[in-house]
Amino acid sequence: MCGIVGYIGNDQAAPIILEGLSKLEYRGYDSAGMAIFNGEAIQTRKAIGRLKVLENLTRGGETMPGCSGIGHTRWATHGAPSDMNAHPHTNAAGTIAVVHNGIIENYIPLRKKMQNKGYHFVSETDTEVLAHLIDYYYKGNPLEAITKVLHRVEGSYALGILFADHPDVIYAARKDSPLIVGQNENGCFIASDVPAILRYTRTVYYLDNQEVAELTKGGLRFYSVDEEELTKESTNIDWDADAAEKSGYEHFMLKEMYEQPKTITDTISPRIKGNDIVIEELNMTDEELRAVRKIHIVACGSAYHAGVTGKYVLEGLARIPVEVDVASEFRYRDPILGDGDMIIVISQSGETADTLAALRESKARGQKVLGIVNVVGSSIAREADACLYTWAGPEIAVATTKAYSAQLTALYMLAMKFAKVRGLLDGKAFGDLLRDLLCLPDQIELLLGQKGKIQHFANRYLGARDIFFIGRGIDYAISLEGSLKLKEISYIHSEAYAAGELKHGTISLIEDGTLVVALSTQPALFQKTISNIVEVKARGAFVMAVTSEENKAIEKASDYVIYLPESNPYFANSLAIIPLQLFAYYVAVGRGCDVDKPRNLAKSVTVE
Repeated sequence: MCGIVGYIGNDQAAPIILEGLSKLEYRGYDSAGMAIFNGEAIQTRKAIGRLKVLENLTRGGETMPGCSGIGHTRWATHGAPSDMNAHPHTNAAGTIAVVHNGIIENYIPLRKKMQNKGYHFVSETDTEVLAHLIDYYYKGNPLEAITKVLHRVEGSYALGILFADHPDVIYAARKDSPLIVGQNENGCFIASDVPAILRYTRTVYYLDNQEVAELTKGGLRFYSVDEEELTKESTNIDWDADAAEKSGYEHFMLKEMYEQPKTITDTISPRIKGNDIVIEELNMTDEELRAVRKIHIVACGSAYHAGVTGKYVLEGLARIPVEVDVASEFRYRDPILGDGDMIIVISQSGETADTLAALRESKARGQKVLGIVNVVGSSIAREADACLYTWAGPEIAVATTKAYSAQLTALYMLAMKFAKVRGLLDGKAFGDLLRDLLCLPDQIELLLGQKGKIQHFANRYLGARDIFFIGRGIDYAISLEGSLKLKEISYIHSEAYAAGELKHGTISLIEDGTLVVALSTQPALFQKTISNIVEVKARGAFVMAVTSEENKAIEKASDYVIYLPESNPYFANSLAIIPLQLFAYYVAVGRGCDVDKPRNLAKSVTVE
């Protein structure tokens, strides 16, 4: 959510900031703005709408000369999208400019305090409070003013701050909202995510909570919120720069779907040693793994859906009880955690606010936490006791595809590891599972090859009002993700239901011609699901079935069937989700939707 880019150095700042912000458009935003020191004063330009509006307003940055500046793309939280509410925000004199990601929770009393002191507010945002507070405490020392403000605000923030009195310095600060600092031979950068500055540098520093960075043309200095200077280690980003480009694909989402075979291979390969799975990142002995009595999986959105699949696979293979929680509910339900419990938090970005809060709540209760994340150096990666990276590379489209597939793969390997050390898989059974796991990339390639067939089918449902997904067991978990993919990028109302629940109210929604997508990949449940298909067909539904090759009987009950390659039923999600991703994509494209940047959504949800 929101994007920050800042630059100070030997080059013109505005074009660099605009280019960096363009790499963060996937995060979701409704307005954009920049503040540049032009040699005499801070010049500010803001515009509602897409970044292109700001680019045109500033002629690609040409009308905003200067070698130091900050920029922002805003996703509205406090105040409607407008030029006035867009960032940067300044003090009354325009000598201090601030960009901000996050939420200042105590902004209302702070705003009243500043109004009582004669400060006038022109926006509805919480961020403008920061600009006026810094002005209030500023007595010539920027660092002192910033740290005084940070001691007084509550909530989350990633900040970029520019002072007209000190145009040779940019300041950055962070708490619970991601922010990185980078450096090359021509200057220094701040950004809310790596793709923004990947073109310029691969040497970055991750700011920790309540740390402040001081950037000049020649270097970086870091401070605590108490102004104590800190020493920080840099991280080298080894992403392929092309990974953040479309590379000829129409959309990032389509490109990332086609990257899923490589993503799964990259996630599996480092953990295969001979004929065994070795997950060194767990930092747990076999004895410690055997001692785990219960697992809690905590996540949001698609990561939560991966966790639901993980529950079925872990319980089925390793016979360990698993609870799956939506992260925003986990800490507020006062969960019962005890000795022998294991907490697994899942997040693509590693910065998801509710998931991070759940991690911290678990650690505060003395629990060990394993993070499954995709971004090296992210908050969850740093704060979890152990981290299992998914190696999906940068995922730009808001609707996740390859990161979701990588999360499933990580959970499969965990389940297999637990099952083996607990003596529930003999050598042959483990070897068969491992073989099927290693076959997934090639099988996904085959399914992606059916895109023409799926596109043709999708074109029939561009005007659909409602589409329902049903399944049992793991198929229910697949249905959850398939439905989410469709609704988030096509804006068609869609719901997923456990097929056995149809008669408990849901079946009343089925009308003539309503599309029902029926998942049936679990052999033990084939006949049960066919019975549910017959029920919706009797009410006029058109049924698209997604099933495994041996389930030919489903053809008699369904109108359209997509067959999956043969694999272990526990891995069915990784195969079945591919046609559902393609279906959602082609429906959205056919409806003219902005597939990579769906309305009202953001890639990384860094506020509650």
